[in-house]
This record gives sequence, structure tokens and C-alpha cells, in this order.
Amino acid sequence: MGDLYKRLAMLCEERGISGYRMCKDVGIQPSIMTDLKMGRRSSVKAETADRIAKYFGVSVSYLLGNEQKEKPAGGEHDILDDVDIAFYGEYKELSDDDKAVLRDMVKVMRARRARKQEE
Repeated sequence: MGDLYKRLAMLCEERGISGYRMCKDVGIQPSIMTDLKMGRRSSVKAETADRIAKYFGVSVSYLLGNEQKEKPAGGEHDILDDVDIAFYGEYKELSDDDKAVLRDMVKVMRARRARKQEE
């Protein structure tokens, strides 16, 4: 069992989701998690790492174990990506007002999560 799998499992546990759910939400094959767990692979493609990092709101460097402290991916663009993933691509079809409400909600949730982690 590699470090990447352990980090992904920890992030899934913190979010209260299964590895399977994360894979489906991100749009990758669930077998990736199995292969990481069984040691048949130790890494993922850069594009996949980027999508997973955005999903969890962490940097790719943190995801790969190169940073000890979790850092948000940051920026308004990343919030939009998170919201779009969460809504299975339907975010783009919402009105501008509804998009603004969702962006604000994500900001509040991220701030709340950061406060909880500091405690």
C-alpha cells in the first residue's frame, strides 16, 4: 500500500466518502484506488492528480506527499471546478445569480473546514 493511497484514503475519510465515490465524482476508474491499495501502481497521471487535488481542495504537491501541510488549491477558478464536479457538470447551466450563491456557499464551507482543522 503506497503513500498516495494512504493520503487518498485519509482525504476520503475526512470528507466522509468512499474511494469509489471519489473516483466516480472525479471521473476516473475506481480500479485506480484498488491498484494503488494493492501496490500494482504507485502513482497517477498528472491530469488525474490535478483533478483529485481540486476535488479535495488541496495542492497536487500535498496529494503526492511533497508537502506536510494541506493547502487549498486557491483562487476563484478552483471553487468553480469544485462546484462543477459536485453538480456533475450541471453547474454551467445555472443562472449567474445561482452560480454566485453556490460560490459563496463553497467559500463558507471551506472557511468552516479550515477553522475545524485549526482546533
